[in-house]
Amino acid sequence: MGRSRTYDWEDPAVSASAVGHYSGLDFLREVQAGRLPAPPITATLGMTLDEVEHGRAVFSLIPGEEHYNPIGSVHGGVYATLLDSAAGCAVQSVLPPAMGYTSLDLNVKFLRPVTVDTGRIRAVGTVFNSGRRTALAQAELLDEADRLLAHTTSSCLLFPVPV
Repeated sequence: MGRSRTYDWEDPAVSASAVGHYSGLDFLREVQAGRLPAPPITATLGMTLDEVEHGRAVFSLIPGEEHYNPIGSVHGGVYATLLDSAAGCAVQSVLPPAMGYTSLDLNVKFLRPVTVDTGRIRAVGTVFNSGRRTALAQAELLDEADRLLAHTTSSCLLFPVPV
């Protein structure tokens, strides 16, 4: 029995060309409001940017079979993508205009399995420290009862982006 899933996304170059013109927080708010296109990975996984404020970002996803690994639970790469997005966007939310970031590392600890029965999961990212060249953030993956499913720490490289 086959299953299928189709989805659409917008041109990622539109947002990429705009990032340097906004503070990180304002850029993320423009994406969240739909005035700038969301990154294609959000459509690929079906995740959403639910909240963003200075030093904090929250993404969520309703797990589906399309997220499964061969043993019948959500693939660790889905956990990692949610956590990386939350931690990275938390870092982005503290950046001034014309600054960007990229993840240098991501250390993920998987604590509980996730299945379609888990319900909506959310990744809550926060910034520990942001300097001139690097930033350190963390993110927690939580279920609807606020049980910790996974945790990550991430180091990010900060760099100027063209305006």
